[in-house]
Amino acid sequence: MTQRFPTFVRGLGVIAANCIPLVGVTAWGWDLWLLLVVYTAEAAFSVLIAATKALFAEQGSPGRPGQHEPLHELREKRGSFQLYSNLPPIYPRNIPFALTVLGVWFGFIGPISLVYLVTLGPAIQVSVGLAVSIAALLFSQIEEFVVEYIGTGEYRDVSAQELIRTPAQLTLVLLFVGLLTLGGSRAGRITLLTGLVIGKTLSSVYRFYVEHFGGSLLDVNIDLSDDLPRSEPPPEPKMPEEPVEASVVVDKKSVILGSLSAVGFALVSRFTLLTVAALVVALQIGHPVWIGLLSVVLLCIIGARMLSFYLRYGTIEYQRRGEFLVAYDRLLESPQWIATVGPGTDFSVINAIVDRLRDTGRLRITGVDSVDGGSVQFGPLSDLDEAINTLQLPVHQTERPERDPTIIAAAGGLLLFFLAVPAGLFLAPGIDSGTAYASLVVIGPFAVIHAGILLYVALSRI
Repeated sequence: MTQRFPTFVRGLGVIAANCIPLVGVTAWGWDLWLLLVVYTAEAAFSVLIAATKALFAEQGSPGRPGQHEPLHELREKRGSFQLYSNLPPIYPRNIPFALTVLGVWFGFIGPISLVYLVTLGPAIQVSVGLAVSIAALLFSQIEEFVVEYIGTGEYRDVSAQELIRTPAQLTLVLLFVGLLTLGGSRAGRITLLTGLVIGKTLSSVYRFYVEHFGGSLLDVNIDLSDDLPRSEPPPEPKMPEEPVEASVVVDKKSVILGSLSAVGFALVSRFTLLTVAALVVALQIGHPVWIGLLSVVLLCIIGARMLSFYLRYGTIEYQRRGEFLVAYDRLLESPQWIATVGPGTDFSVINAIVDRLRDTGRLRITGVDSVDGGSVQFGPLSDLDEAINTLQLPVHQTERPERDPTIIAAAGGLLLFFLAVPAGLFLAPGIDSGTAYASLVVIGPFAVIHAGILLYVALSRI
């Protein structure tokens, strides 16, 4: 009982923070709009806390089939780094999950909530009571993060995938309150407001009980999402005991050039396409603020993809340790994957465009037990044959397909045809610029996809 007393006191703090809006309803004359402001601020801050928690989560996240998080290549990154001695290490493999929850809320839910409050709601008068209520709810989350999550080491037992689900509860409350505000005639009913605050308080207390005392008070187990696992053991492989016999490093310039393919895939994502479309509209209107803002967003997307790709492949040193081939990350000082050099491991040459342009090389290694799917990339290396000899790998064929001018000419001709269609929109005399920009937004994504395929075919046989 004495061990649970501090947690019990913190539970009382959660109740007190959630009950301050009740004082606002009964004594300060709050309506639904003020409750919506309070719960919007709490939901936004819970998203920031959940994203921060996710960075420190030690357990692995299995992910969801068919889903790709932002910067998803970092999902395969192993190891961690420490920013401050009093904080636990940060795992790069958790960054995609943190960006997921931030992107969903601040890229979609948050702006909609803000526009809803500004355009449909009455003028909000900032008062001491409103500030105290918001501050109390935010402080309770900070206290839980510092004392419970970091202080007691809860980060060791959770995964990032579990943590990003936490803000969903507050988002549902926010949606429910927002829908009620549409019925303006009910905004002043004290019974309704009191019921909302009490219901929100009970849900917060129930979540606190389940998280800190274990077990559910209800016998019914309801899962509205799916029954797939949300946590797995940490995926960091164990370094072999054998000493380093030989090592080679990747060609960093080829890695940076290869990141352009990751940028290309980023440009066909829904968020990036919307950003590009908005930028085209801003250029047509000639609004300098929106042009600058959207340009910065687009540059940040491109820069983030290039940086994540480089962190995935550009800091690797390949080591031969006895019968093992180890991909060792020199930045994080951690092995990324470990392959046994033997009959169960297959090596094949990858015909990468970057390697054809820079005369570098890389291999595909299959049958690797330390990674999901059992397939990893070896390289790019400035001299693939020399690396194979240095590491004594059982690879005897390193040639790529021969240069084919016929395929290059055919793909290049079709590429010019696809590019000529949008160019003709601006050169045709009977089409104004507004129509040209609008048509470009509609047909642009299809032209980019086909042009990208043709460009890949041409460059792969150059």
